[in-house]
Formats: sequence, C-alpha cells, structure tokens
Amino acid sequence: MRRTVTLTLMALLATPGMAWAAEAGAGDLPKAFAVLAAGIGFGLAAGLCGLAQGRAAGSAVDAMARQPGAIVRIQTAMLLGLAFIESLVLFVFVIAVILLFVKS
Repeated sequence: MRRTVTLTLMALLATPGMAWAAEAGAGDLPKAFAVLAAGIGFGLAAGLCGLAQGRAAGSAVDAMARQPGAIVRIQTAMLLGLAFIESLVLFVFVIAVILLFVKS
C-alpha cells in the first residue's frame, strides 16, 4: 500500500514535465526528452528525499526518546543529515533548470 502511494505521488510530480514535453514538435525531439528527463528526475528526487527526511527525523526522535542526555548530539547529527538530503534535491533542481532553459 505504502509503495503504491509513493509511486503514485512520484508519477504525479513527473506529469507536468511529460505534458510540457508533449507540446514540442517533431523537430524538437532533444528538447522534449530534456523536459521529460527534468520532470521525472526532479519528481523522483523530491519524492525519495521527502521519504528519507521523514525516516531520518523519525529515527532521531526515537533516539532522543531513548537517550534524553544525548539530545544535543542527536539533534546536531539529524540537522546535518537533513541538510545533506535537501542538497540532493537542490542539485537535481539546478540540473532540471539547466535542462529546461538551455538552447538546443
């Protein structure tokens, strides 16, 4: 059930890119594939990073509940991990923007 919901959400995130790719003419095939790749790539990155952030935060809260004395260290490690996870989404966003706006 959970996997179905995840895949559905990722497909919904990739749909605007596919619709934009459908507007391109037959002579614009590389641009259409670039738009499709940007949409699917960003949809996957956003969906999977959202899942990873939820899992990281849940594990950190569980660890804080088990060891209240280590809250500061756990919280610091969690925030650093969340920043690294979010940087992946931003990196994919930059690549998607480059793919969308480069002249081919």
